[in-house]
Amino acid sequence: MNVLWYEVQINPRTTAKDLVKILKETGSNVSISTVKRDLYRHNMKGRSPRNKPLLQNLHKKARLWFATVHGDKDFTFWRNVLWSDETKIKLFGHNDHRYVWRKKGDACKPKNTIPTVKHGGGSIMSWGCFAAGGTGALPKIDGIMRSKNYVDLLKQHLKASVRSQMGLPNGQLPQAYFQSCGKMA
Repeated sequence: MNVLWYEVQINPRTTAKDLVKILKETGSNVSISTVKRDLYRHNMKGRSPRNKPLLQNLHKKARLWFATVHGDKDFTFWRNVLWSDETKIKLFGHNDHRYVWRKKGDACKPKNTIPTVKHGGGSIMSWGCFAAGGTGALPKIDGIMRSKNYVDLLKQHLKASVRSQMGLPNGQLPQAYFQSCGKMA
C-alpha cells in the first residue's frame, strides 16, 4: 500500500475511488473501504481544504521584500502601523463549505439540510482597519470599489480611526501607514 501514500503525497485531492483504480493497474484488487482504512491507519483523513489567497510570484516577492525591510522593527514602530482591508460578507447562509454526517436515505430531513436562497441572498462589502490599540471604523462599501471611492473612504474614515486607535492628536497621522488590501489610491 506504499502506492497509496505516494499518490496522496503527490495529489492530496485524489479520491479513494481514484486510488482503487491506481491500485488495480498495479495488480492489487482492493475495495474503497480498504483504501480508506489504510489511509486512516496512516492518520490521513478526508477533510475540507483550507482557503487561502491565490498568490502570484509578484505577491510573494512583495511579501518577502516587506518582511526583509521591516522584520527588525521593534514594538514602538509596529504600534504606529494601521492595517486595513475590505471583505465581502454573505447576508444569508455560510461563507464556507459544510459537511453533515447522515445515513443513506436521510439527505432531505431538515436536520441534514442547509437552507439556501436564490442568488445567494446578497452580500455586503465592508472596509475595516486595526492597530495595536484596537479596531477602527467599519463602514459599508456601496457599489464597486474604485480608486476614487477608495480615496473618499480613506478621507472619511482613516483619520478618525487613527486618532481613536493610536491616541494621536487631531489630524496627525502615524509615521508609518501600511495598507494591506492592495488598492492603489
